[in-house]
Amino acid sequence: MGWGQAWIIAKRDLGSGFRGLRLLLVCLFLGVGALAAIGSLTSAIQGELNGQGQAILGGDLEVELWQRMPSDAEMAYLEGLGTTSPGYRLQAMATTPDAAVPVEMKAVADNYPMYGTLLLQDGSAAGAPQEGEAYLAAGAAERLGVEPGDSFSLGTEQVSVAGIIAEEPDRLSEGFALGQTVIVPSSLPEAAGLVAPGAMFQTKTRVAFDGQQDPDEAAEALQEAFPDSPFDIRTRNRASPGADRFVSRMGEFLTLVGLAALVIAGIGIGGGVNSYLEARRNSIATLKILGATSRDINRIYALEIGIAASVGALAGLLAGVLVTPLLAGALGSLLPVSTAFVFDPLALLRAAAFGLLVALVFAAPPLARAKKFPAMALMRSRVSPLAQQWRGAALPVGLGIAAIVALALVGSANPLLTAMFLGGSAAILGFLALLGRAIRWAASRVPRPSDPILRAAVANLHRPGAATGSLVTALGFGLSAFVLLAAVQSSLDGNIRQSVPAQAPDYFVLDVPRDGVDQFRSLVSESAPDALVQTVPTLRGAITAFGPEDAMTHVDEMEEREGTWGLRGERGLTYSDTVPEGNVVTSGEWWDEGYDGEPLVSVDEELAEAAGISIGDRIDINVLGVAFSARVANTRRIDWESLGFNNVWVFSANTFENAPHNLAATIELPEGTTAQGLLRTLVTAFPSSSVIEVGPLLTEARTILDQVSLAILAAASVAVLAGIAVLLGAIAAARAARIYDTVILRVLGASRRQLLALQFAEFGLLAAVLAIVALALGTGVAWLVIVQMFEFDWLPDWAEILAVLGGGLVLVLAFALAASLPLLRARPAQTLRSL
Repeated sequence: MGWGQAWIIAKRDLGSGFRGLRLLLVCLFLGVGALAAIGSLTSAIQGELNGQGQAILGGDLEVELWQRMPSDAEMAYLEGLGTTSPGYRLQAMATTPDAAVPVEMKAVADNYPMYGTLLLQDGSAAGAPQEGEAYLAAGAAERLGVEPGDSFSLGTEQVSVAGIIAEEPDRLSEGFALGQTVIVPSSLPEAAGLVAPGAMFQTKTRVAFDGQQDPDEAAEALQEAFPDSPFDIRTRNRASPGADRFVSRMGEFLTLVGLAALVIAGIGIGGGVNSYLEARRNSIATLKILGATSRDINRIYALEIGIAASVGALAGLLAGVLVTPLLAGALGSLLPVSTAFVFDPLALLRAAAFGLLVALVFAAPPLARAKKFPAMALMRSRVSPLAQQWRGAALPVGLGIAAIVALALVGSANPLLTAMFLGGSAAILGFLALLGRAIRWAASRVPRPSDPILRAAVANLHRPGAATGSLVTALGFGLSAFVLLAAVQSSLDGNIRQSVPAQAPDYFVLDVPRDGVDQFRSLVSESAPDALVQTVPTLRGAITAFGPEDAMTHVDEMEEREGTWGLRGERGLTYSDTVPEGNVVTSGEWWDEGYDGEPLVSVDEELAEAAGISIGDRIDINVLGVAFSARVANTRRIDWESLGFNNVWVFSANTFENAPHNLAATIELPEGTTAQGLLRTLVTAFPSSSVIEVGPLLTEARTILDQVSLAILAAASVAVLAGIAVLLGAIAAARAARIYDTVILRVLGASRRQLLALQFAEFGLLAAVLAIVALALGTGVAWLVIVQMFEFDWLPDWAEILAVLGGGLVLVLAFALAASLPLLRARPAQTLRSL
């Protein structure tokens, strides 16, 4: 029989509309659809980040410095590369007679924006504001109660509203803001007294190249030309590193979710194909009696399964393309992604390849088993079930698994994580397969219960042809998926809603003058007598070298190592006579109060371990162009969750005696109290200080994280849907195999109530065992996702997890009941004649 004749038979079988292969269709549709949507969304965002690099950054190259503009020599070098656009970034307070609002001030040069378009709400495109004018974000204008033409104050200067910002081209590269944006001329911060020595501000100098220079090479040459300058350099190729990192990590996680959905779907594919071939065992036997060879059988049913798999995969690809705009809309305010339809051929091909390979791996064993058995063995399979035949499936299964692994690793941003996931999935599948065998073995050896229903239920778990193995795998994966999703979601919610608000102060205040601390405390006490005020010195500096006196390591020459971020760029510095609150000294000793010997420094223990810093090593620091040095006295563990003042580097007070700096402060009000007028009082007394209300800031952070959580939930729900489909398929397959047994029991006098109780008892026993397994597996994987991948705290809501697991068990029993109803309606005489 050639392929043509095989196709004629296969087409006749498929004429009923894929009846019997619908579980395969559904599973591939869900898995491929999830991967197609994830791949399309990720590539669309990456494409926007890469294609709009100049507009997002506002130039081809950007140089950031803390507390100073580039020197004349540095500026001359930058001007040699092209057109420069210098400006300031700092926190400030915008005030009117009736309101005070913390804002993020962006002071820009006359040629802003060099790339992209600044749009105002009236629809006009704007350049830099004129002297005495400002553009406001809509939120700032609303809180101040101002409109175009009105006036407000920034520091000691009064400006008029020239327009309300509708679209800020370089917003993404600016990072997370502690207030709404206000764009002003570059001369305003100095005129308003906001950039005095010691004030906390950044300068950003952007360069638009005159020629076709490579931005990465230009950045490297700039660093080599000024090795001691604490530049933070970005290029148009990585205009927003934070967004790149977020997209990469989110894409990696969602891809793993999609693969998980496909793994779960694969179980359903195997079960669906097995049930489909089981339903056609008489047809296969008849074809063999008529002379069909095993190769002919293989061709016929491989065509049928291949066509069904292709239809399911194509439907999944279409669904993935259609759902991408919805996911893009969920992330639209976070990332530059269009909500139009996205067609990425590579992402779609990869998703389809994953789906078809998974179909091959899980469909090959039942197909190999059906083609190898002689006709008489097939006809007797109802009472003498077919044994497993893996030899014929070993080659396609092995090649399929190898291709899946290769495809996953080649397209992965984190091959190690992907390899661990694939290995974990294989381990879980193996564990569930062994568990299925263990349950059958245990059921065959436990004492026989006296209750006949329970005795029959236990016997069903180990009798010949029992579907215990497939049910354990399907139920185990499905229930584990429920627990995993609940644990991830509740732990994310716990990090967002429980940990942060409980420990956050009510106000952060920046740039409090050192000689005004007593006045500051007095003003706070007048408005809120029981408020807790904490102040710390704040400086910015760059670590230039570290290590033993005779073998110092220069930071610019050290290799990139995980955990050494505290050595790179300009970091926040402070000094203290006492151990900061929430910190614990882990090695060495803290200096005495009033210490005036050799300057000392305390280092975060994680940074010290990652960088190889030891007690007694020397640390060289550059602060505002002045070199300082200190000896490592101790290491300490930092409570980063406290939202208080946490610094990697804490120095003895005598280290920075001559460095100009201000203080930062936190104000914590007693629970349930407010401080009416405190904000305006502080702004009036300290116009150059910035007061940040933490409440609105946390609300914005929650909104952002909720958007991320929504996108993750939408993708992860696909895995749950796949799990539900597999559960339905497994229960339906078990029902099909049990019609014969049910009919025999009815002939022997069993009532419908007894048959229904038997189904409940069998599935109830399995569900009870697997609930414990699913709880362990689901929470274990969730812990890895939350702690290892997202680096959050493990804060699950166990009540929610147990409720979801309980709901899953109810769902399983409901499905078992629904699957049992056709058994009760089966007519013994008709059923026995058809066997």
